[in-house]
Amino acid sequence: MGSISCMALYFFSLEHIYISLFFYVLALVGFWGSLVFYNSYLPDLAHKEQQDAISAKGYSLGYIGSVLLLVINLVMIMFFSTDETGITMMRFSFVLVGIWWFGFSHYTYKYLPDFKNNNKITSDIVFNGFKELKLVWSELQGQIRLKKYLIAFFVYSMAVQTVMLVASFYGEKEILWMEYGIDKTMGLIASILIIQLIAIAGAYLTSYVSNKIGNIKTLIVINFIWVGICVFAYFVVSPYEFFITAGVVGLVMGGIQSLSRSTYAKFLPETKDTTSYFSFYDVSEKIGIVIGMGIFASVEVITGSMRDAILFLVVFFLIGLVLLYKVPQKIK
Repeated sequence: MGSISCMALYFFSLEHIYISLFFYVLALVGFWGSLVFYNSYLPDLAHKEQQDAISAKGYSLGYIGSVLLLVINLVMIMFFSTDETGITMMRFSFVLVGIWWFGFSHYTYKYLPDFKNNNKITSDIVFNGFKELKLVWSELQGQIRLKKYLIAFFVYSMAVQTVMLVASFYGEKEILWMEYGIDKTMGLIASILIIQLIAIAGAYLTSYVSNKIGNIKTLIVINFIWVGICVFAYFVVSPYEFFITAGVVGLVMGGIQSLSRSTYAKFLPETKDTTSYFSFYDVSEKIGIVIGMGIFASVEVITGSMRDAILFLVVFFLIGLVLLYKVPQKIK
């Protein structure tokens, strides 16, 4: 559903905006929905002592794939298109992404274990999904460490995801590209590549550090770095400062994503229903994105400055820090 809907974006147009947005939403549903199962495989594929490294490798390979495909599309658009064919080549990039998505997903299906059961899909599937999430919430009440960690994750992930989503808008609106003789579009593309490439090393570095000092302590350090990023970003004006910021964001972005997932997997109770737990994890993250973006937009509207909104995110990282300190390192 996701890959085919992505290919359908080739036909995206204002004349058919509703059907175009329909396929856009389906592509998002396919992507976010697949991540629930993708994440839930971690405890099934690796022992607890392996999960940090496997999670880091998963994110790193994802970043490598995204960089390769982005470069292929950029080369196609920049060097093999004319003024007349430029938009067509951009449209074709959606098709190429969909083909890439479809192809590599089937490679994955070949090697992942298929946990088949005899459960039938019925008309109650949506309501049963909410019931499963409610059941996980009930079980969390007896899992103090997992519950405290999930609350901390919800708070700091709210800020992390917001930064990731608004970074390009911030660069477009607040950075003085022309004053430094740098094309805005090329500068933003370069910053995306910097983030993706450095995130590969960031995921592995975080896995190494967590193996030395523990997951929670590593996450606390990363949140401190995020606080510094937000404060520094408030004063960023030149493209070169923005590239430096992008590099540091990439370093901690890959790390906090991979380590957050593996930490959650390590804290899970003994259960065969890891998918329900990771559904709850992903739902928490998505709700956090909505709230985070809503707060960011509200602060920007009230203050009239995107810089103030970025600085305000420091509050969530600091709260996340406090909550992480309260997570028991070991089960008593």
